Amino acid sequence: MADRDVLERIAAALERLSPSDFTATDWCSHPDYVKGQHDLRAIERLDAVALERLRGIDAQKTAVLENLTRFCKGAAAHDMLLWGARGMGKSALIRSAVKTLARADAKDLALVQVASDALHTMPQVIDNLGQADRRFVLFVDDLGFGANDAQDNLALRSFLEGGALSRPSNIVIAITSNRRAIVQRDGDEASQLHVRDERDNALALADRFGLTLAFHPCDQETYLEIVAAYVEPLGLDFDPEEACAWSIARGNRSGRTAFQFACEIAGRAGKALPVTG
Repeated sequence: MADRDVLERIAAALERLSPSDFTATDWCSHPDYVKGQHDLRAIERLDAVALERLRGIDAQKTAVLENLTRFCKGAAAHDMLLWGARGMGKSALIRSAVKTLARADAKDLALVQVASDALHTMPQVIDNLGQADRRFVLFVDDLGFGANDAQDNLALRSFLEGGALSRPSNIVIAITSNRRAIVQRDGDEASQLHVRDERDNALALADRFGLTLAFHPCDQETYLEIVAAYVEPLGLDFDPEEACAWSIARGNRSGRTAFQFACEIAGRAGKALPVTG
């Protein structure tokens, strides 16, 4: 009996690791899907910041929306790499753009986020999405480029261009990364071989994207504009000097820091801060 219990536990573990979650998924019924290392979740609602609340990144918003609009119409579209400063709206922009374009017909476009520890499942994800009568943004958030990520880096390069896996036309890939060096081509040659290899691998991956967008830390004026975009719809005022002190205490001016300060202002007034559109 004990041996049977062990076998049943092993069988259950193998079932959790199996790709059966793909075959059981209805890829046309939800706006958002999340693929983890051992599971796949269909999300009832795509939570995203209202596009108009994303300030200081107007050029990036225009580029992403234009690219995904082409994609939704069946025209040629680029895979997208959004890189740069933390908290400046890279992942928020992808989510907001998908939600904005899906509003016209929610069944036409969906977001599929693959966790960084689940990149090895991308061939299965792509194979299943390719069989669905729908368009998908395959999204990898906060991709790393260190030595431990080399294998995933090579796999992504294969998916993006010239690999053995033929990518269906109903999928476009979007990736975000905080690594500024990913597209940096200038500067002194690194003395250590592994540093050069890491840089070269990152550049080789970056070269596979037709649309590469940089996100930089915002200046004080833009930071205050972002704060205002959150609190003014609630009928609230704020002290610019306090807002700047808040950002100094946290060591950066960014959209995320502005949201956190706006949350503080709304909380003091006993109001909820709407974050989704």
